[in-house]
Amino acid sequence: MKFYDFYTKKINGQNVEMAQYKGKVVLIVNTASKCALTPQFKELEELYKTYQSKGLEILGFPCNQFANQDAGSNQEIQEFCQLNYEVTFTMFEKIDVNGAHEYPLYQF
Repeated sequence: MKFYDFYTKKINGQNVEMAQYKGKVVLIVNTASKCALTPQFKELEELYKTYQSKGLEILGFPCNQFANQDAGSNQEIQEFCQLNYEVTFTMFEKIDVNGAHEYPLYQF
């Protein structure tokens, strides 16, 4: 299986095929809204705004596997990211990034 064969859901539930990112540079990021690294949203957004026109796509995947740092619903996570960091890069539904239920795209 190749990256472009995967599909997943945006944080709002909309299906997305990774094939839509062909020809772009894709940065997949595990995010959490209540951890010491939460300010990464500001830096990621700045990076996205700087390089989006040159083909950069940032794909944010929230995960709650580490110290319960993203316990909110997908809607709560989306609202937090937009209100606090004005995130415009694509956020996806919460996933597991390791263990028995590791999300296939993240495993890849």
